[in-house]
Amino acid sequence: MDEATRVRPGRKLAVWGVIATLVLIAAAIAIPALTGWNVRVNSFPPLHAEWLPRLGPGTPLAILLGLAGVIWGPRLASSLRWGPLLLVAFGASALWLFALATVDGLDGIGTILDHRYEYLNTAREVDDFGATLREYVERIPYAHPDNWPVHIAGHPPGALLFFVVLVRLGLGSALAAGMVVLLVGATTVMAVLITLRALGAEKLARGAAPFLVFTPAAIWVAVSGDGMFMAVAAWGMCALALATVKRGIPRVVWSVVAGVLLGYCVMLSYGLPLLGLLAVAILIAGKSWVPLPIAAVSALGVVGLFAINGFAWWEAFPVLQQRYWDGVASRRPPTYWMWGNLAAFGASAGPAIGASLAAVVAGAIAVIRKRTPAQSTSESESESESKRTAGGWNPLVVVLLLAGAGWLMVFAADFSNMSRAEVERIWLPFVPWATLGLALFRQSTRQWLLGVQIVFAIVVQSLLDTGW
Repeated sequence: MDEATRVRPGRKLAVWGVIATLVLIAAAIAIPALTGWNVRVNSFPPLHAEWLPRLGPGTPLAILLGLAGVIWGPRLASSLRWGPLLLVAFGASALWLFALATVDGLDGIGTILDHRYEYLNTAREVDDFGATLREYVERIPYAHPDNWPVHIAGHPPGALLFFVVLVRLGLGSALAAGMVVLLVGATTVMAVLITLRALGAEKLARGAAPFLVFTPAAIWVAVSGDGMFMAVAAWGMCALALATVKRGIPRVVWSVVAGVLLGYCVMLSYGLPLLGLLAVAILIAGKSWVPLPIAAVSALGVVGLFAINGFAWWEAFPVLQQRYWDGVASRRPPTYWMWGNLAAFGASAGPAIGASLAAVVAGAIAVIRKRTPAQSTSESESESESKRTAGGWNPLVVVLLLAGAGWLMVFAADFSNMSRAEVERIWLPFVPWATLGLALFRQSTRQWLLGVQIVFAIVVQSLLDTGW
């Protein structure tokens, strides 16, 4: 029996992790409501949401998918051959995204992207993207007579470019763009699974697969540009993981791909340089630093290409900071949002995310102390599954590294004080990695945790109009 199996956190830890997350969410909802504390967000803090109970066309599909996920999901994840597993995971993820979005009918897929604060309307107006880059920074401040809409001003131009390309391809309607975002977001699960397998943690990847598919974060992934950011980041990390285990030309190719994708992430969101923490974890897990200089040069090349054409990230960021503090952020109380953000993240990632954090902490302590927790599983393992990863790490350590990096990104983003509210979508790129700790639980515990996630997602989508 290998350490990845023996070092399993117990059911009680999972229960307390879920309870802690639910208490945090409940406190973040109740305290403003009971005290009249105006925390400067729509009427259902900590989420940017409105109370709107409803059922819709997607509700029956979401319920049926959820039931199928709980009953057959873990079994299929453990038994399917690898290729079919990836395809099933992608298809199930896309259906889950579609079902939750269409609780509001087909309008639920594209309406939010058509909002005046979003990218799509501006993308339809762009005739010369080079000219847009050259005037991008000067139009960020509120003081500019033709300042950018909120999301354009709040992000580097890579996000806008994505939607400009969709418009040029004839996919500029709200529904068409929404479907593209949905399908791109659904590929995230494949990228994360391939990353884990490349690093020698296939069995734990299979344990994580149902949680990656049936995440409550799907409520926001399906309808926001940040869902696309999440997928680009995941594929960048996947390429980096492949680069650590390849040799020769394939290693160089995968390193370049990783650098280009992660460099583009920097052009998608000012918060995504935090992905560097995860990149380091992947390099450690792969026990190879060879891809680092190649990927770094490639990433800098992407950033430099934008700079040569008129948009310098380092010039834009302080201007964006000034606009951020000139706006509503300065009126959002930090005494609430320092922990309210974590509650919003818990709502987005689902109550089981607290169990994931608890598992990561318990697993790390067990590995450091070189002993197992008091409660361990009785699952039997074959000798073939006791092998170490190609780089020499135990699969348990790989998952602890990646999940730990996921949580470090969350806490770093929170302490940066650059996201007060709305993190249920802003932190989407961190969700799949922070979720990986759930793979450390035994199968029986994972099954009811999956049920908690599914029920929570359907309830939230049915009761709240999340506005993103």
